[in-house]
Amino acid sequence: MYRRSRRWVQRRQKAVRETGKHARAQVKFGGERGRDAARVVYGRAVRTSRYWERLRQRTWPAVVRDVSVRRELRAVARGSAPILVGPWLSEVGYEALYWVPFVRWFARQYEVDPSRLVAVSRGGVSAWYADVAHRYVEQFDLFTPEEFTERNEARRGDADQKQFALSAFDQEILSRARARLGIGDATVCHPSTMFRLLRQFWLGNDSLQHLLDYTVFTPLTATAPVALPPLPERFVAAKFYTGRALPDTPAHRQVLRRLVEQVARTHPVVSLDTHLALDEHEDYVFKNVPGVVTLDGWLTPQNNLAVQTEVIRRASRFIGTCGSLAWLAPMLGTDTLAVYADDHFLTSHLYAARHAYVGLKARFTALDLGVLEQLDADELPMAGTAAKLR
Repeated sequence: MYRRSRRWVQRRQKAVRETGKHARAQVKFGGERGRDAARVVYGRAVRTSRYWERLRQRTWPAVVRDVSVRRELRAVARGSAPILVGPWLSEVGYEALYWVPFVRWFARQYEVDPSRLVAVSRGGVSAWYADVAHRYVEQFDLFTPEEFTERNEARRGDADQKQFALSAFDQEILSRARARLGIGDATVCHPSTMFRLLRQFWLGNDSLQHLLDYTVFTPLTATAPVALPPLPERFVAAKFYTGRALPDTPAHRQVLRRLVEQVARTHPVVSLDTHLALDEHEDYVFKNVPGVVTLDGWLTPQNNLAVQTEVIRRASRFIGTCGSLAWLAPMLGTDTLAVYADDHFLTSHLYAARHAYVGLKARFTALDLGVLEQLDADELPMAGTAAKLR
């Protein structure tokens, strides 16, 4: 009985010790679980807080910006006074792809009668605004080409060409436009409103829907009353110029020349070289190419864009640098082949253009020049390209 009692006591003591160990283990495990749960909760709280902070940093400035610009545009549209739309001093491509559709949205959004709007631009682009602005002021009628170029370069300085604010040169252009038309009480819809609204889209921070909320894309059907040289019955219009998308290099010149030569074998090519130093771009000039016609003697600073617009409208196809008039050609109903060598600055523009042209009849195709450069000259798919341009 003593031995049995002793074993029973030992078992009970062992059971008590095991129970104690288990209890301590449970307490320790529970503490660890509690710490883990606290860490998880804390991590989620931090991530959520950071997410909402990032959302606030992105959303609140955008809301403030949109409300501010809309309030400004509403004030401009209020009343019955004339509205000066411009002056436009930035790139041709931004004007064709963004500014004109933005002005069209502005007029529809605030129910502004076209008789109130006065477009202020250069190069004779009154036809671009014909459906939205019944009057047009040519900036080269207010300044000589030399004075305009010098003043515009001074405006840009070391900054971007884009008009993010109303400069002294802008104000002088507007003052001369008011005096020319005798509309001293005219208000201003300045391009800076569009640049402020769409800048984040170009940087890749806003969606395509944001762009579509502030633009209206329609075909350009109005024609400009300009004199044109005798043109072939069917021809291809070409406009290649240097820039970020197509830098001026010997290799690019060689490939572009072969492309123009191949197209000219099947169709006459009308080259839209201007020989006018009005901005930082320079035209690629292809001399002594059979079948290529130029517009020498027909272009002036006052009409150069008007003439090029009407030539592109009458062309069966348009080929050129991706940018500038390549954005305009599909709106004129002309199938377009836009060539580039570097698309780093083209991503958002190509995205916008491809969507905008869906409802238009013309086709828009972007071609990376590197594809042609990587192939041997004998295998260069120029024949296929020329066939598509028929």
